[in-house]
Amino acid sequence: MGKFSDRDFRYQSDLTDADFETLAVRAGHVRSANGEHSEAIYLTSSYVFNSAAEAAARFSGDEEGNVYSRYTNPTVRTFEERLAALEGGEDCAATASGMAAIYSVVIAHLKAGDSIVVSRNVFGSTNVLFEKFVRKFNIDVRYVDLLDLKAWAEAIDSTTRMLFLESPSNPMSEIADLQALADLAHKHDALLVVDNCFCTPALQQPLKFGADLIIHSATKYIDGQGRCLGGAVVGSKQLIEPVIGVLRSAGPTLSPFNAWVFLKGLETLSLRMKAHSENAMVLARWLQQQSQITKVNYSGLEDHPGHELAKKQQSAFGGVLSFEVKGGQQAAWQLIDGTRMISITANLGDTKTTVTHPASTTHSRLSPEDRARAGIGDGLVRIAVGLESIEDIQKDIALGLAAIG
Repeated sequence: MGKFSDRDFRYQSDLTDADFETLAVRAGHVRSANGEHSEAIYLTSSYVFNSAAEAAARFSGDEEGNVYSRYTNPTVRTFEERLAALEGGEDCAATASGMAAIYSVVIAHLKAGDSIVVSRNVFGSTNVLFEKFVRKFNIDVRYVDLLDLKAWAEAIDSTTRMLFLESPSNPMSEIADLQALADLAHKHDALLVVDNCFCTPALQQPLKFGADLIIHSATKYIDGQGRCLGGAVVGSKQLIEPVIGVLRSAGPTLSPFNAWVFLKGLETLSLRMKAHSENAMVLARWLQQQSQITKVNYSGLEDHPGHELAKKQQSAFGGVLSFEVKGGQQAAWQLIDGTRMISITANLGDTKTTVTHPASTTHSRLSPEDRARAGIGDGLVRIAVGLESIEDIQKDIALGLAAIG
């Protein structure tokens, strides 16, 4: 265990035996000679060198140190080291958004002629990225059902270099068998990339189940209060190095200010994820009792198809659930509009509870056929359960249910 003395300007960062909560508060922090207790924000675009020779050595990579804030910044690096420690990864590359993280991984590790196999129920913007842009680089994108291991295996051939998925999925809360998919990917010399946005490392660490790279939209639970955009990729140094190369050349990097906000978010991540999960479990059971609701999708429920797998892979079930309302889109919209406290927004991971209609917002750019295959019906409503009183959340949804019809 490291020494946490505020009298020592040299922050002792040997936390190899530290628990998750300690890492979330302490990992990666190197104090300057000013002895600041909170992590500093280095708002600078460039750095000065002691000599022309030092500048040349930094630019060539022969000497470690900061060069230009597009790809090296002390505040961003602190965030990267802390998130890598929480995920159990060797390294991390922080990006301007979660979508920038996905883009950077694909560009770094795939080339023309390669193929990628993707779970059909990924986030709508992820689907658009693959369909509208990744395909332009002559990369074949193949979609399969998340839970169909046979379909995954049949979609892989000699050109396949990557498997990409979300678990739990958005918005149906489907749970992937991470170990089985990792074994399948490695059998064919492909990478398994897992979007861990819904769980965060506080609830799930996919690297432990064989995943190669972890994607985060730090905009969501890592921030936790809906303030900043950002993303991250976590994995081995070998796999992160080409991602950093993309960031250095293409520039979709994280700002120091946003990194500082995310560092503060990580400090309370474990507490928040437990509270989100507790509220969501209570709400899911309450929703099951409402006559206007035909189905609740939440892996914490015992009748959820992925419940046992979620118990194996996660320490809790997260804060996002969805449910099907009788009456299709009209009823779903009436419920949403009938609430008074809950925020109508497609974002999630906030302390404030949010509600959205996936078919007309987050997944609206999918074709009706693709939405149907993913189980996203017109009557589906997604709730990202916040940290308000669960009784008040229930009362507000009850107002929405009363507005139907």
